[in-house]
Amino acid sequence: MAKLRVGLVFGGQSVEHEVSIASATSILRALDPARYEVLLVGIDRNGGWRLGSGTSPGEALRSGRPVWLAPAGPPGGPGAAAPALMPAGSGGAPPPAEPLDVVFPIVHGTGGEDGRLQGLLELVGVPYVGAGVLGSAVQMDKDLAKRLLRDAGLPVVPWCTFSRAEIDATPEAALRRAAQIGIPCFAKPANCGSSVGISRVDRAEALLPALREAARYDAKVLLERAVAARELEVGVVGNDEPVASVVGEIVPHAEFYDYRAKYRDGRTELLVPAPVPEPTAERARSLALRAFRALEGRGLARVDFFLERSTEALFVNEVNSLPGFTEVSMFPRLFEASGLPYPALLDRLIELALEHAEHRRRVALEAPER
Repeated sequence: MAKLRVGLVFGGQSVEHEVSIASATSILRALDPARYEVLLVGIDRNGGWRLGSGTSPGEALRSGRPVWLAPAGPPGGPGAAAPALMPAGSGGAPPPAEPLDVVFPIVHGTGGEDGRLQGLLELVGVPYVGAGVLGSAVQMDKDLAKRLLRDAGLPVVPWCTFSRAEIDATPEAALRRAAQIGIPCFAKPANCGSSVGISRVDRAEALLPALREAARYDAKVLLERAVAARELEVGVVGNDEPVASVVGEIVPHAEFYDYRAKYRDGRTELLVPAPVPEPTAERARSLALRAFRALEGRGLARVDFFLERSTEALFVNEVNSLPGFTEVSMFPRLFEASGLPYPALLDRLIELALEHAEHRRRVALEAPER
């Protein structure tokens, strides 16, 4: 049987560039070389695509040759039979194109997790792992996600939003509107991951600086009520019939689970399974599946919750369409504990990508004859 050619796309121009490289490194190690031929495709900080000739994602970014992603030709028509990575430039005799069977996009954050990369992959017609354009976009935008979750009857923490222009032009009005949320609270960029730009606000004079800090990373900012809570996470895998993993718990030894606690502080504990009563775990798993469907999930997601300590109430915090993917990241660990080891998890995600692509091929593209 011929190997599947997998384009492992990583890097990107967001603040999560290094996190993406770490995820790609782990995925590359775990993909079965007997089943897959992996093409390393690094997106550098300037947005250029590089096809790696080496054996590591970091080397691909440093020394890979520039490429661009060419679309498939029409079925049975002229042109490439499959989407392909084409060498950039026209000087000399270029190397041959590198056709792809499926793409595993592990570009975290802005430009890779917000629907833009997914839109490119849709346009060229290559199957890819994970949520589509709409699902990626709404899961990335914390404000839109909360609106959709709320309207679907799912519990979310009270919040309000501000534009960067509002914060800059009328800070006093922004502070008056922020009063409805109260203190303590969190200021967050609406479209950013890995807790970048998030500040906890415990006193009134810190509120405006926190809003301005969040606005450095996005033009839209959330202010969200702080909840004294445990942080639970549930993984979801599937397309039309998604399944939920066991429940995990994040125990940061910091004020909150910020970027340092996630990636630099070795004291953070990941408890899998979470030490919660079974009824609580079942509620979290059920809510995770509902949130996945409400936000157009596909392939995979990690659903994060707050479990309020005083009331045991569960709130959906956010849904992540491309969670961290190192061997020690919470998402793979959740499924490892659910009976799906890391290599088998990758196999399943690729199967789901190909399954969805087959469904898409059945969609009629011509108007019916009268």
